[in-house]
Amino acid sequence: MKKILSISILAGACLTGTYAQQPSIPLVDIPAGSFYMGGEGLGEDFDEAPVHKVTISKPFRMGQTEITNAQFEAFRPEHKTLRGKNSLSKEDDEAVVYVSYDDAVAFCEWLSQKEGKTYRLPTEAEWEYACRAGTYYSFYTGDGLPGNFQKNQKIVRDYAPVSLNVGQTPPNALGLYDMHGNVEEWCLDWYGPYRPEDQTDPCGYKNGYFRVTRGGSHNTPEKYLRSGNRMAMIPEDKHALTGFRVVQANYPSEPSYYNDETPHLNATNVKQEKFLWTNAGNTPLFIPPRTFVIRPDCSSNEPFFKHNHQPAITWCDNGDLLASWFSADEENGRGMVVLASRLRAGSDEWEEASLFFKVPDRNMTGLALFNDGAGNLYHINGVEAAGDWQNLIMVQRTSTDNGQTWSAPKIIAPEHTKRHQVIAGTILTREGWFIQACDAGPGSHDGAAIHISKDHGKTWTDPWDGAPLPNFKEGNAGSTIAGIHVGIVQLKDGSLMALGRGNSIKNKEGKPRMPMSISKDWGKTWTYHASELPPIDGGQRLVLLRLREGPLLLISFTDHPLRTPENERGILFPDKEGNSYRGFGLYAALSYDEGKSWPVKKLMTDGIYRFLNGGAWTQFFEMDGTHAEPRGYMAATQSPDRMIHLVSSRLYYKFNLAWLEETDTPRTRDTAD
Repeated sequence: MKKILSISILAGACLTGTYAQQPSIPLVDIPAGSFYMGGEGLGEDFDEAPVHKVTISKPFRMGQTEITNAQFEAFRPEHKTLRGKNSLSKEDDEAVVYVSYDDAVAFCEWLSQKEGKTYRLPTEAEWEYACRAGTYYSFYTGDGLPGNFQKNQKIVRDYAPVSLNVGQTPPNALGLYDMHGNVEEWCLDWYGPYRPEDQTDPCGYKNGYFRVTRGGSHNTPEKYLRSGNRMAMIPEDKHALTGFRVVQANYPSEPSYYNDETPHLNATNVKQEKFLWTNAGNTPLFIPPRTFVIRPDCSSNEPFFKHNHQPAITWCDNGDLLASWFSADEENGRGMVVLASRLRAGSDEWEEASLFFKVPDRNMTGLALFNDGAGNLYHINGVEAAGDWQNLIMVQRTSTDNGQTWSAPKIIAPEHTKRHQVIAGTILTREGWFIQACDAGPGSHDGAAIHISKDHGKTWTDPWDGAPLPNFKEGNAGSTIAGIHVGIVQLKDGSLMALGRGNSIKNKEGKPRMPMSISKDWGKTWTYHASELPPIDGGQRLVLLRLREGPLLLISFTDHPLRTPENERGILFPDKEGNSYRGFGLYAALSYDEGKSWPVKKLMTDGIYRFLNGGAWTQFFEMDGTHAEPRGYMAATQSPDRMIHLVSSRLYYKFNLAWLEETDTPRTRDTAD
């Protein structure tokens, strides 16, 4: 392998506090040369392959450190109001954060005009070449980062208030500081897959959805600080982890390639003919659970991990069903991807999972899919700055061709904060407004929030008044919904009703019940009541929706198999003889009086014995006449033919209102066919 040529080694001493007062940006000479870019591309690092030879044909000059607050604020003084946000980057000589890609580019243009020289962001190839400085270890320091580089290198919900002073650790062999950690750095390129051929002065693609960032940051696991690790962001995004450094050099030639990778299976050969839906709701129908989360073939190169969870589902105008969920090895990690599968009209089998959405090296917790009935599909997703699911922004994509293509992700809630963990179950009110439910925090008792769009997704607002969590007790009121993972419906009087998990409310008999929250002012305030329904707990998520026929449908669980006291497990269900039996697990309930009572309850089973894998936290379970799926994150949609389509963390159910209203005699494993 060819070594970097003519490396100029600067003194290893740290920069002093006088750095911030220097009149210009200290630059380091980077010689021309060649290196091998990328890595093996294993697991969540699939985007680092293939390794390919890159030649940097001309020398350039690169910022010795990241741009500081003082330097950036000479260009944009108003940025000073962001100093100390999240207890980070308060001082003049700390790396600037809360800058978007456009902010960084604008600074370069201002500096170019000011000094009469061309400044720009580094290309991704220039950045890795300069960072490696002739090395091929994980870090220019070797196999790991010494302790003096460490700035709380782990996944966190609340950032540790570490110093972001630049130039305080030893530089690499080229004299560059802070290439591993401190803050991530914007690069010039649109993010896209590596190409295998030898390249000279590559600069990414002509188009894309995300701009590359490199180097990793504080409050991030060390593995994301490697020389070869790739990250990216939506260009408009800004948060406490990312800043930038500059390059003094002419702009590279225009990229040669369009970012037009082959569509993934869920977006391939999607029919565009409008489907003729016929009413299938009159004859009772229950199709037993089948798998919709199907591992892709290894040769497909589709990312797929062991934990597949938090689904969403919608119907498409062409008759297809589209389901999506996250796939990860760990929920609070950066490797999480959003996958999808399609059940084509006329087919009985779901297709293999394929990639649906991914912002590189960002946590992607929480998503919703929604058909507005006017030819538009909406996908709303949470995107974290790092690896946990607390500090999310919300992004939205739309499709007018049944999910074959999607618009660029648009940030609809730009602050990385709580109240943005998206829950499946978007609704359309009779006023034509969209309501999107979100968890109000990462904890199991943090309650829920709503976001409202009155212009079909163009703008969104959160009606929350900033008040802290209320006391979730019968008759009390507050500005946060009781329970997480809520389902929301609009009642006939125009008010909103929500049911959720956690924040249980005791009824008159002192028994904990599922909390019901009612708002008559579009989510500004909610009153809390104990429903008649049993509470649910970890690994369980309910569905609440209004059926096309009129009744409200709840899909929930009779109890928690590990946390409910044995004498409180199960609920009574009627049979055809007018007797009752105790059933356990997933059930459906119907309300004909706007949630005041739920006279119809039915266990989600046809009575036939099956041994099933529910995936995620559910894992294996036995289904029979008195036992249904014990846990799972549920999502549902009702298609125009009045069929109800329900997914858990791994399984798909199909049934209709006529089946729910039909009372059966349960069959046990001893009497099963």
